[in-house]
Amino acid sequence: MLNKKLPKDFMWGGATADFQYEGGFNEGGRGLLSHDYETNGSIEHPRHHTMKMPDGSLINPRSSFIDAEDVPDEAMPIFIDDQYYPSHQAVDFFHRYKEDIKLMAGMGFNVFRFSICWSRIFPTGEEEKPNEEGLKFYDDVIDELAKYKMQPLITICHDELPMELVLKYNGWASRKVIDYYVKYAETLFERYGDRCKYWLTFNEINAIRGFGPTGVRKSNGQDRYQAAHNMFVASAKAVQLGHKMMKDSQFGAMYAMSEIYPATCKPEDMFFHLQEHRENWYFIDIMGRGYYPNYAPEVWSHHNVKNIEMAPNDKKDLMDGQLDFISFSYYRSNTVKDGDKWFNVGGSTNPYLKETPWGWPVDPLGLRYCMNEIYDRIQKPIFIVENGMGAIDQPDDNLYVCDDYRIDYLKEHLSAMADAINIDHVPCLGYTMWGPIDLVSLSTGEMKKRYGLVYVDMDDLGNGTLKRVPKKSYNWMKRVIETNGLALEE
Repeated sequence: MLNKKLPKDFMWGGATADFQYEGGFNEGGRGLLSHDYETNGSIEHPRHHTMKMPDGSLINPRSSFIDAEDVPDEAMPIFIDDQYYPSHQAVDFFHRYKEDIKLMAGMGFNVFRFSICWSRIFPTGEEEKPNEEGLKFYDDVIDELAKYKMQPLITICHDELPMELVLKYNGWASRKVIDYYVKYAETLFERYGDRCKYWLTFNEINAIRGFGPTGVRKSNGQDRYQAAHNMFVASAKAVQLGHKMMKDSQFGAMYAMSEIYPATCKPEDMFFHLQEHRENWYFIDIMGRGYYPNYAPEVWSHHNVKNIEMAPNDKKDLMDGQLDFISFSYYRSNTVKDGDKWFNVGGSTNPYLKETPWGWPVDPLGLRYCMNEIYDRIQKPIFIVENGMGAIDQPDDNLYVCDDYRIDYLKEHLSAMADAINIDHVPCLGYTMWGPIDLVSLSTGEMKKRYGLVYVDMDDLGNGTLKRVPKKSYNWMKRVIETNGLALEE
């Protein structure tokens, strides 16, 4: 069936994260973020946080996806002169936002998902009053979007914390951070609530690893799942406050939803698949339904969680602060079998799928599967807020990229999305492609892994003119959006 035309009110756009895209590291009163200490890297050499140990020695305790249980509490992050920290410059949206928004509008985007940098608003997280320079920057961004009739979709917290909250309170492991977050959210609602309807409380909250979303100093299961609970409560409080302060506001939280398949139909593989799947559903069930599921103790046992401390009103807050829609990222699928490591993002290989140069399986049908699975379970509208393919682009002398491989990837995934909407009747609010303009990769910390429809002249160490040049996929996406999906039938 070819019917690819999407609903009239469908939202088309792109998505970014401040520490991968924005830059302006030491400008406008911005404070230090947990991600500011993360170096560049590659698939061969994982990025890391360089930390100074109590005895003065330096270690690289972890990549973005490796636990660091042996790092003592008193260990301190430190900048090393000969290391490159991509978040400091990123691709300089801070100074180039007008140019970038114009390029996005040129494709017909009617929504742009971006994150507010928490430490640009409250440099340490503990200030009594917000930083006016930081607030003014996002005022200017939102006003620029309005010129092109583009809606903002704001991520309140995208995998980051002001570094002071990490060091002083062990990040989200402390309930004190809940209050700082709610104050921060309230500040955003007061300032931008009349111009922003759609909000995400957290990004990929189910990726609870180390200095990532939770900001805990040690990545043991007890700390991480206690931190996750505190984030659930913070989200619920923000949702309740947002609904009160902003009429018609809609809230989601973003989940990393790589589809998971059992490697075989062997019963043990099937049951392990069920258990592994619950590692993701745990987060969506709690925030989307408003209560802890029956299988929660089983998840805790896999991570040596002895007890989740809850305040008397937490359960009521979770119920009253349920999400309005479920948003998620989808890049790939994974295959698991009995005996795999718990929550192994890579999983087992899938012989039926091709992979990107970074080993990510390409599975368009998995997106349709995922959309159906989420809606069948939660019965709330969904929003695809990240999707794309990291690839090695080879520009010509004019910095033009002929990226037919990206067009193929997007066409197949958008077609699967259209089928889920038109054939399976899954209500989907919109689609924001990840990194419409090239930015720094989170997983590897390199520019070589490019997602964008617009090429940025910058290498893995931040060298280059930062000139923006639309790729072949830019005009292709423009055609898809202006026909509201009909071009996918061509």
